Parts: sequence; C-alpha cells; structure tokens
Amino acid sequence: MADDNHETVVVDRGGSGMGAIIGVIVVLLLLVGFWYFAFGPGQGTFGNSKSNDINVNVSAPTAAPAGS
Repeated sequence: MADDNHETVVVDRGGSGMGAIIGVIVVLLLLVGFWYFAFGPGQGTFGNSKSNDINVNVSAPTAAPAGS
C-alpha cells in the first residue's frame, strides 16, 4: 500500500516590513555619518587637513626702472 499521507507545511512570515525598517535606519545612519564628517563637528578629522589660509605678500616696486 502506498503512503499517501503527505502534509505540506506552509509558513507565511511576510518579513518585508522588518527589512524596510532596518533599511531606513541604515540609510539614516549613513546620512548622519556623512554629515558629521563632511559638514559637522567632525569636519577635518581625516587627512590632516590644515587651514586653507594662503597669505602671499608681494611688494610692489616703488620706482620705475631707469631709462637709457
């Protein structure tokens, strides 16, 4: 006699809601991290960035060159 007593178990977990929440949290954390290091208090943390002040002192000649 054949065993025709098969049971199929179907589990519906629908976990897409949890994945969307985690995805939004990860994107927000990346945006906050970018803001912190690019524009916020952590600006200049990497790369030994120094002040961008460039002072060039050029003295203009005080007299015209002598003519011949």
